Amino acid sequence: MHQFDDEVLECFLENQQQLFPDNVAETLEEAEDFLEECMAVVVNSAEEVAAFFEEEGIDMEGAAGDEILEADEVFDIGDGRYLIVEA
Repeated sequence: MHQFDDEVLECFLENQQQLFPDNVAETLEEAEDFLEECMAVVVNSAEEVAAFFEEEGIDMEGAAGDEILEADEVFDIGDGRYLIVEA
């Protein structure tokens, strides 16, 4: 089973410019390859986004609640899940 389903890949394709100045992928397959290469992760809640940043040692001090979800690396898939791409 792939970690990235079509919903995740389409979300990334549509919103990749929030993190990258130029598109890094044009197709679902390219998006999947790119996300696997940069070890992106899908989490199931905003709390898991915060926990991920904490575990990675990324300083989110001062980012309260939903502000973490506004980070360029965080993509809201729209179904409660979030894609985190470390550029």
